[in-house]
Amino acid sequence: MRPGIADAGSSGRCRLDAISRWLQDIAYLDLIDAGFEGQGAWIVRRTRIRVDRFPRFGEELALRTFCSGFGRFSAERRTSIGGESAAVETVSLWICLDPERGRPMRFPPEFAAVYEESAAGRDANVRLRHPEPPADAERSSWLFRASEVDGAEHINNSHYWTPLEEELAGGPEPESIDAEIEYRDPAMPGEVALLRQGSSLWISGADGTVNASLIRA
Repeated sequence: MRPGIADAGSSGRCRLDAISRWLQDIAYLDLIDAGFEGQGAWIVRRTRIRVDRFPRFGEELALRTFCSGFGRFSAERRTSIGGESAAVETVSLWICLDPERGRPMRFPPEFAAVYEESAAGRDANVRLRHPEPPADAERSSWLFRASEVDGAEHINNSHYWTPLEEELAGGPEPESIDAEIEYRDPAMPGEVALLRQGSSLWISGADGTVNASLIRA
């Protein structure tokens, strides 16, 4: 693929929210290729993006993905992004839901038959591992827009990277980054709170529920 105009900023560096969209797209295409389109609704639980060298606008990229582990209703997916200058490694944990009940859905035997070789017996643990936000965290506001809602009827996971990109835009251009988002409670359009301490960021709803946490290594 080649990153488009909307994927990069004025410097030509592709943004993390754009990279996150690519990860969604290639995961979806892989499910289609494996014959599982429409079988369950997938939501992402956690995504880590480690950039050694950022992709650039117009650069020809190769995206390679595989299932690196799965449990009863969760699966881990690793995706590498490489190019003339780009070097990105990512890992995401996805949960498969019953679209009617909204509850985790056990994988059919056919899923294991397709992905068990690449998973090689590895599990996909869905337990939360990020800490809660501290009481003395610095607080500011953020607005999620209705146009950022996806087919799951909540804010698409790629838009949770935008507050970090906003911070990066105010400083020197980063050459690399290692950051992980853990998604907890789906965010809806409207104002949310950003809680910061050090290199960690939490997104919280008006009622104090933590929607997501973002930790930079």
